[in-house]
Amino acid sequence: MPQQNKQPALLVLADGSSYQGFSFGAKGTVVGEVVFNTGMTGYQEVMSDPSYLGQIVTFTYPELGNTGINNQDNESVHPQIKAVIARNITYRPSNWRSQQSLPEYLQQFNIPGIYGIDTRALTRKLRSSGAMNGAISTETLDTQGLLLKIQEAPDMTGLNLAKEASTKETYEWSETTNHNWEFLDTVNQPKFTVVAIDFGIKRNILRRLSSHGCRVIVVPLTSSLEEILEHKPDGIFLSNGPGDPEAVTEGIELTKQLLTLKKPTFGICMGHQILGLSLGAKTFKLKFGHRGLNQPTGLQRQVEITSQNHGFAIEADSLDADINVTHINLNDRTIAGIEHKTLPFFSVQYHPEASPGPHDADYLFHKFTDLMSKNN
Repeated sequence: MPQQNKQPALLVLADGSSYQGFSFGAKGTVVGEVVFNTGMTGYQEVMSDPSYLGQIVTFTYPELGNTGINNQDNESVHPQIKAVIARNITYRPSNWRSQQSLPEYLQQFNIPGIYGIDTRALTRKLRSSGAMNGAISTETLDTQGLLLKIQEAPDMTGLNLAKEASTKETYEWSETTNHNWEFLDTVNQPKFTVVAIDFGIKRNILRRLSSHGCRVIVVPLTSSLEEILEHKPDGIFLSNGPGDPEAVTEGIELTKQLLTLKKPTFGICMGHQILGLSLGAKTFKLKFGHRGLNQPTGLQRQVEITSQNHGFAIEADSLDADINVTHINLNDRTIAGIEHKTLPFFSVQYHPEASPGPHDADYLFHKFTDLMSKNN
């Protein structure tokens, strides 16, 4: 963008610190939790991931928007973030799949952005002080005025954002990635019916389930046990989602009821936390969370590089004796995977569908279908 056309913008954090930069995307003022993502790619998937609902995302990669935006890589029907923070941005993307630029995309959905600030300094601030609420404005450069707006906003702890992100109507998903044909029957029909409880589900999770031979029925987290049983599920999937898992009381109660069926149950991210809570564990808020594509996860000598996006984790000391820890985050030793010792329940705190990200953990979808095969 020509220098004379740059419009000022201001970022203010809850601790009173401020960062002056330039506006891109939509104009306006927004307040949300400021977090950072360390991925070197996948900004479109991040922005449209419902797990980021209500958050202002700092991208640590220094140049954003190079590959533009396309209609295929969205993880939901529209972007979910409150705003974007970047070091530099591109107004003229270069990629054969690009259909519009990043600034155009944000303008289309009325999402403001700020660029030209020291994102390394901001990330260090969030690492040392923790994720916190902040405000971005293109309308005012008044730090104290924005600080008052921040103080009026609720903290992420205690927020049931999953209820907002969840579908309002039941629907069936059929789009796939490349089929794993061994999981389809002789007439190329799915072998398994999976009911996915939607806490804010990503499209690529649905694609991977479908690609592993699953007919996927997506239901609201407010569904009743009776409504779910009408679909005669072979397995239950607990999805990712935003906000504080302990606040999702409807989802926890529903999951407790579903576990009495003793059907194979697989949870990802918030689904992992909801499964843990339903089995009697507790969760806590991480200082700055895990958000990126390069998180080492494993147990003993088996290590996976994983895509992660969460701000809460299960308390290790709260786990029942019937639960095994299968994975830990090797950066901070928090729990990254659990499974029941005798029942077909398991979950992970990362994203095995990995869009974007590494595919080290894709085998977990096979594990889920294998449990359903044995259970039939």
